[in-house]
Amino acid sequence: MKWETEVSRLLGITYPIVQGGLAHLAYADLAAAVSNAGGLGQITAMSLETPEQLKEEINKVRSMTDKPFGVNFAIGQHGRPYEHMVTAAVEENVPVISVTGGNPKPVLDRLKGTNIKKLVLVAARRQAEKAEQLGADAVMVVGQEGGGHIGRDDIGTFVLTPQVVDAVSIPVIASGGIGDGRGLMAALSLGAEGIEMGTRFIATKECLHAHENYKKALIEADELGTTVIKRSLNAPARALKNKWTEKILLLEKENPGYEGLREYISGEANKRYIYEGKYEDGFGWAGQIASRIKDVPSVSELFSRMLKEAEDIRSKWC
Repeated sequence: MKWETEVSRLLGITYPIVQGGLAHLAYADLAAAVSNAGGLGQITAMSLETPEQLKEEINKVRSMTDKPFGVNFAIGQHGRPYEHMVTAAVEENVPVISVTGGNPKPVLDRLKGTNIKKLVLVAARRQAEKAEQLGADAVMVVGQEGGGHIGRDDIGTFVLTPQVVDAVSIPVIASGGIGDGRGLMAALSLGAEGIEMGTRFIATKECLHAHENYKKALIEADELGTTVIKRSLNAPARALKNKWTEKILLLEKENPGYEGLREYISGEANKRYIYEGKYEDGFGWAGQIASRIKDVPSVSELFSRMLKEAEDIRSKWC
């Protein structure tokens, strides 16, 4: 089966599969594994402290793969400066930069005149249209099924993707609720030129920073195993259900604002769960696709399985 799409051509990859930014988890080992398997691996810039650390991680990826990779910038982290980190990625002439959260204009403006490909994550048609106007090369469209931060309008991937495809002229990458060959084929059928996966890549052998308890929780989750927190802050985000997220939801009913929630939604609480495996002393981001995760393969094994599933579907259509 021919897998060349506008996205694969744009990014110089074999298969139109992009690995999500995955805060505190997307580092060189995972990024290189995804790129070596034929997709676009990414490292997460804002989980690093300094430009020097970012450059070190970029060079580590390059020592592990000669394939294209990306650097993700989650810029909506309560005002943390990021411009110096973008400059570091530009100085390293990385192949791809993706932007999630916040207004992408400053990043896209900084990338003008470079050969770096620009991806922007959006959760609404109007955001996609704006990203195109600002110079994005492609948009990644996340439906409400996704893990981590999602849109405010609760629109699913199956509806949102074709809406955006019809609204913009740049390639669309579907995200949210995708983790296998069926999801890949569904996205392509909706007009997307590729997919982005986050949660599915956490449960892989090369996601070395994710604690085994986190991966186990993903495997054990059913279709009701996630919940959306931070709605009271107008920043909804999907995480695995546990006592910690139940506490957050109870607090949110009192509308305590960011300061009242800070210790519960902090990066430290997230890292206690994902790094130390403390089930009830923090939280872990996850999309609804967790209910479809049943094992922890290598990235190459996951790709092989997905592509076979997709080709089996294609053969039924012909």
